[in-house]
Amino acid sequence: MSQAFVKEEDDQWLHEVPPTLNALLHFLTRENNGIRVTEIAIHVHDKTEIHEMSNGLQYQKDSDGKWQVVI
Repeated sequence: MSQAFVKEEDDQWLHEVPPTLNALLHFLTRENNGIRVTEIAIHVHDKTEIHEMSNGLQYQKDSDGKWQVVI
């Protein structure tokens, strides 16, 4: 019996995404089953950029430069 070719994907967590907007967009699109996620707006709150995305969520970088969801 032969094994079918199986591609194992390395799951990536949001905090592991490089601190660039392009990397975030690529990650979010992949997580959204390939449906493109785009940036709708940028807001600044207490000197922190908050990126509003088409997936309905907002993201910012923490003090270590790691992406996180704004709650």
